[in-house]
Amino acid sequence: MLGAAYVHCLYSKMLIWEADFYRRPLRNQAGDSLWELVICDAGGSFQYSAYCPQSEVRVDWLVEEMQALLAAGHSRPDRVHVFRPQSLSLLETACQTLGILVEPTRHTPTLKRRLEELSRHYPGLPTYTGQSYKPLELDKPPPIPMPENLWGDRWRFATLPASDVVDAFRDRMIPVLEMPEPLLPLNLGLASTVAVPGVVMDGGRRSLPLAHWIEQTRSVALNYVAGAPDGLILEAGLVDRWVVATFEDLDVAEAARAYEQRKQLSQGLHFLLVQPDDSGMTYTGFWLLRSANDEW
Repeated sequence: MLGAAYVHCLYSKMLIWEADFYRRPLRNQAGDSLWELVICDAGGSFQYSAYCPQSEVRVDWLVEEMQALLAAGHSRPDRVHVFRPQSLSLLETACQTLGILVEPTRHTPTLKRRLEELSRHYPGLPTYTGQSYKPLELDKPPPIPMPENLWGDRWRFATLPASDVVDAFRDRMIPVLEMPEPLLPLNLGLASTVAVPGVVMDGGRRSLPLAHWIEQTRSVALNYVAGAPDGLILEAGLVDRWVVATFEDLDVAEAARAYEQRKQLSQGLHFLLVQPDDSGMTYTGFWLLRSANDEW
């Protein structure tokens, strides 16, 4: 298995565009809603935007815009990152025509900053409709239970000193290991004594299928949500949400609140560990995660 640092090194050498194509609170003189294509590179050195009347929204329009950018001398990206589900299908089809891979991901920090910046200018435009607009807001479906056949034996909250996170897991033979370089405690500037919170799941015989399922969901964060009952919600993909556990026990709820408080002290960093049992001999899956509000 390639080490996480090596994978990130290869990934960082790629030319990545971040793109969004969606309706804005704007109309043209004919009264047609305007969509906006926004593209930037991950480093922020290249930015582009163009409006498209809703009546003309189609793949061909996107292909023509992107072909024009390439013809103007911009380097062909290796990947295009897309965070908005409503943009994904159109951009995937357009980029497929151009031989460019599209990757759905919530991690588009440069693009999100650009969208926030552009949104502040809309009220001053003559085409502004006056509609309330939040450029990064996405409709999220209600969380659904994870498959019953993957439920493990037990789970619990845990903590690790930031200094131990890398040494404890990166060089172990773990079937599923996801430790993105930007999320390593040292790269977040965390002191070695900061307690990084997490959740440990003892999967028993279901440990490996459980780890592979979590891997396939493209997990982002594991959050405590108070309710009736309380629950642990796995944020995954672009807007997917999965119920990992529910509980009504007051002691567990108190531990869950402490878990969320520790996340605030660790800049949102937390972990998920799947293992067959609590012997500490073998691990099946380990993920470094970061709460969605702490963009990385």
